[in-house]
Amino acid sequence: MLEVVRSLAGRDLLAALRSRADVLTTLIFFVIVASLFPLGVGSDTALLRMIGPGVVWVAALLASMLALGRLFASDYADGTLEQLTLAPQPLGMLVLVKVAAHWLVSGLPLVVVAPLLGLQFDLGTDALLVLLASLLLGTPTLSLIGAIGAALTLGLRGGGALLSLLVLPLYVPVLVMGAGAVEMASAGLGGQGQLLILGAMLIVAAAFAPWATAAALRISSE
Repeated sequence: MLEVVRSLAGRDLLAALRSRADVLTTLIFFVIVASLFPLGVGSDTALLRMIGPGVVWVAALLASMLALGRLFASDYADGTLEQLTLAPQPLGMLVLVKVAAHWLVSGLPLVVVAPLLGLQFDLGTDALLVLLASLLLGTPTLSLIGAIGAALTLGLRGGGALLSLLVLPLYVPVLVMGAGAVEMASAGLGGQGQLLILGAMLIVAAAFAPWATAAALRISSE
C-alpha cells in the first residue's frame, strides 16, 4: 500500500510540474483577484482592514475551485481512472492521495502567498498569522469537498458550471469560519474558536469525503 501511495503521489506531482502553466494560472488568479480590491476601494486603512479577511478568503476559494477541473480529468481521459477503480487497494485511500497531491501544487502556494497579500489590507502580525493558519486548515477542506463535485461532474458537458453550483454552498461554512477567524484576530479577540472549528471540518472531510468521492468516481466511470 505504501508503495502504491508513493508511486501515485509521485506521478501526480510530476504531472503537475510538467504542466506548470496550470499551477501558475491558479496562483496568478488568486493574486490578481485579491490585489484588485485595494485598488478599487482606495487607501482607507480602516476599510481595508475590515474587508481584507473576506477578500483574501473569497479569492482563495475561487482559486481553489478553478483548479478542481483538472483533479480527475487527465485520469479519466487516458483510462487511468478505470485502472484505479479496479486496483486491489481501497479507492478511497487512492483518492485521498490524489487530493493531497493536488493540494500541494494548487492549495499550498495560495497559503504561502496569502500573508503577502494580507499586507495590502494593512493586517497586523497576529491577523496575518491567523490568516496563514486558517488557510492551512481550510484549503485542504476545500479540496476534499471539491473532489466530490469534481467526481460527480466528470465527463459531463458543461461540468464546470455544474461543479460550481454543487460545491459553492458546501464551501460557505469554511469561508465563514476562515474569514471570521482573521476578523476576530484583527479586532484583538483571537480566532482560536474558529480555527478549532476549521480543524474539526478538516478531520470530518478527510474521514468521509474520499469515500464519497470514490463512490462518485465509480458512477462516473460507468
